[in-house]
Amino acid sequence: MHEGSHSHERKMKPRKLFYLALGSVGVVYGDIGTSPLYAFREALKPVAIDGLTRFEVISLISLMIWALTIIVTIKYVLFLLRADNEGEGGTLSLLALLMKTANGHTALLMLLGLVGAALFLGDAMITPALSVLSAVEGLKLVAPSLTSYIVPISVFILALLFAVQSRGTGAMARFFGPITALWFIVMAAAGISHISDDFGILAAFNPYYAISFLLHEGFYGVVVLGAVFLTVTGAEALYADLGHFGRRPIQWAWFALVFPALTLNYLGQGALVLGNPMAMSDPFYLMYPQWALLPVVILATAATIIASQAVITGAFSLVRQGINLGFLPRMEILFTSETNTGQIFVPSVNVVLFFGVIFLVISFKTSDALATAYGISVTGAMVVTSIMAFEFVRVRWNWSIPVATLALAPLVGLELIFLGANLLKIHDGGYIPIMIATAFTVIMWTWRRGSALLMEKTRHTDIPLASFVSSIERKSDHSPAQVPGTAIFLTSDPESAPAALLHNLKHNHVLHDKNVILTIRTINKPRVSSADRYKVEQISERFSRVELLFGFMESQNVSQALATLRKSGLKFDIMSTSFYLGRRKLVPDAKSGMPYWQDRLYIALANAAANPSDYFRLPANRVVELGSHVII
Repeated sequence: MHEGSHSHERKMKPRKLFYLALGSVGVVYGDIGTSPLYAFREALKPVAIDGLTRFEVISLISLMIWALTIIVTIKYVLFLLRADNEGEGGTLSLLALLMKTANGHTALLMLLGLVGAALFLGDAMITPALSVLSAVEGLKLVAPSLTSYIVPISVFILALLFAVQSRGTGAMARFFGPITALWFIVMAAAGISHISDDFGILAAFNPYYAISFLLHEGFYGVVVLGAVFLTVTGAEALYADLGHFGRRPIQWAWFALVFPALTLNYLGQGALVLGNPMAMSDPFYLMYPQWALLPVVILATAATIIASQAVITGAFSLVRQGINLGFLPRMEILFTSETNTGQIFVPSVNVVLFFGVIFLVISFKTSDALATAYGISVTGAMVVTSIMAFEFVRVRWNWSIPVATLALAPLVGLELIFLGANLLKIHDGGYIPIMIATAFTVIMWTWRRGSALLMEKTRHTDIPLASFVSSIERKSDHSPAQVPGTAIFLTSDPESAPAALLHNLKHNHVLHDKNVILTIRTINKPRVSSADRYKVEQISERFSRVELLFGFMESQNVSQALATLRKSGLKFDIMSTSFYLGRRKLVPDAKSGMPYWQDRLYIALANAAANPSDYFRLPANRVVELGSHVII
């Protein structure tokens, strides 16, 4: 039943499958592909305090290989990629799907979805800072004199990356896949060349080492787990980018290239440290001969820029979903491609991410310090996704509670252990992702709650549309003057007379020949077909009600949708049509449903929201705005 949306993938031609798989290597696996730069190095630190043993090195590599196998391969690649919302993945996409069937626990689901989305946005700040820093740090080995320039070089690269966002990534994206594929091949080659340093490292495939290490090491084992988890960072991107590439290309890329390359590289790093314990200071870069160091640092920097780009693009997509689902205020969204609606640029998000990333680089200064802050946002997002996946298999795949528990409890348990291990790092910088995620969650919850309260308040004073139309259509001496043309009144409540219509009558004493009450609604599906785009209802000779439906992955281009509507029979000339919008001036009220600070936050968000005429792509010279005061 859940396979329907993927049926077209089975018929995919090998050539197309290859190109999509190659593209997914750059976008989907960029983040996880930069983990070898720092993951093993960070995992070695806690155990090396009392001197490193052979058993510990093999056990760490075993933990990393099995983390990649259980969390990435089993949970994400084989299971979660099937938990899609009509081909789309990601936390908010899954939330939109579950909200359709949520019985009694809507608020809990919504909170989970918001926390997951907020953690992903926190991840979008930390990933560029950590990955670019870790790549540029390779310069220390090429030329030690450049050590003091690592932070300025990283800041320059990141500033450049955020500056080019508005130009779109379409042209660059063509090179993302091949460059990242080359990066994986280079990593695999380095790993293969060093496995012979000590073939004993191959024992890491035996899970006995991973399990016995955790049982014997006690508290140290938990601390090490926090660093081991860095090997699977970026797995959430797999799920979030499902809609861009489809399930099969992402799976092929993982099994054919990414998983083998990561495994070989970690084995090589382990063998290198077994053969030369001094290499633990930077096992990744020390795998390469001196002549290859500079090219590898340049390739690593390119790979980390691509990984950062993928996370930034993911943040833009997530914010657009959040706006369309009513969790965030309207923001200006620019399209950077004429053919691909997925390629968008959100200026306000770009600015927030830029300042966040630069602050992290300047305040933490090294990838070592930043790596400690990283795991919390990723583990948190994974735990949220697993809990939501439990609801998904129960409701959408009709699994019984015992079966769903049996399948997912071990996964959730493992991820909770990882989360606990990462929470130990709160005082070392782990508080940063918690603060970022808390801020984003509060913003989204406030917007959702405030919008619901505002609708409730205005509903008390609203006049039902049906009774308003019947009273206005009765001919009397007090009837307003009729003027030629069409007036379209935008409203969120199609059952009530729009405030803009009432104000127009009250102040201008006129009514147009044709009056359209227009509601724009986002449904819990990624896209809507043009045939299902609108619903038209004729209320009277002069009044009609139109509902435009958009999916949460679509841009809400009202002008374009109305052009389609005209072709299907609703007669009006766009050049003699006026769009009326109600603009509310919000005034905080200490006695309202939200605390005073939350009222202030909601009003600030509402004031910062994009102009509706820009957001809905209305013809600028045909828009009339009429204001009113509302106390919330």
